Amino acid sequence: MIKHSRRYTHSFGQVDRLKTYDLDEAIKILQGFPPASFDETVELSFRLGVDPRQSDQMVRGTVSLPHGSGKKVTVVVFTNDEEEAREAGADYAGLKDLVEKVQGGWLEFDVAVATPAAMKEVRSLGRILGPRGLMPNPKAGTVTDDVAKAIREVKAGRIEYKMDKTANIGVPVGKRSFAADQIRENIETVMAELKKARPPALKGRYILNVSVSSTMSPGVRLDTSGYID
Repeated sequence: MIKHSRRYTHSFGQVDRLKTYDLDEAIKILQGFPPASFDETVELSFRLGVDPRQSDQMVRGTVSLPHGSGKKVTVVVFTNDEEEAREAGADYAGLKDLVEKVQGGWLEFDVAVATPAAMKEVRSLGRILGPRGLMPNPKAGTVTDDVAKAIREVKAGRIEYKMDKTANIGVPVGKRSFAADQIRENIETVMAELKKARPPALKGRYILNVSVSSTMSPGVRLDTSGYID
């Protein structure tokens, strides 16, 4: 049995587990929880009604948060034009040297971008980057010749979301230090994006439930009527 902290237990007692809350009320409850000693990440969690075993029911994409995620994003770019990538804002750039560095165990970055020409080398990192969600992907906009645009969007708050093997998705939507309206607008943006991402092959209910939580808090279930339902 997991033993929770007094902070978590106190927060848990402020939430009716059988109730769904409207978005503004849920954010108010969340921001009223006793804070941790650091600026917690606020996350939106979706339970989907899709079958993760079916390739035509995969839910994956990117979304640009209007107020960013609040996280400093470290970007590595696999490219032959290292100078251009660095001028565009890449924290690390290169090709064969970077591939060898990653093969050696270095993973000090949050997002990997690659040019199409560089992918021949980068594909050798599939077993390392793939399981960690770091492999550049055209659908996520991280395999592109427009490296400057990709870096700019990622650092401005574009994030990738992907359903896991149990049909769940977790999406960071800001920090607890954000104003309530910033968190609300970020959440509304993510909900609108997930609504558009409904697989055409799906028959039946798409979103089973949605909750919002911070790093050290319990989840608060959301009433999604008007957003997704």
